[in-house]
Amino acid sequence: MLLQSLDIWVFEILYWLAVPVGLFAFIHAALQRADAYTATDKLTKPAWLGITGAATAGLFLFAPWGSLLMLWLIALVAVLVYIVDVKPAVTEVQRGQRW
Repeated sequence: MLLQSLDIWVFEILYWLAVPVGLFAFIHAALQRADAYTATDKLTKPAWLGITGAATAGLFLFAPWGSLLMLWLIALVAVLVYIVDVKPAVTEVQRGQRW
């Protein structure tokens, strides 16, 4: 009983933390220059806006408990791929040469 209750609380916390992360990813994608995405050999800006926007909506609409857990996890992975892979590359390209 205690573990089931703890499990629910962990998913609840993850749910409420994932939505702002998704919003951050979408806003960051919207504020970057379009040529920075193609300069880093990533997908285009509209593609990443669509991915992060749909993923953020999925994080908000699909709760991590119940039958839609897999869709929620897919949305979370999409947002995290943007933050871990695309965001640093796009930021570095826009920063320019350091030396």
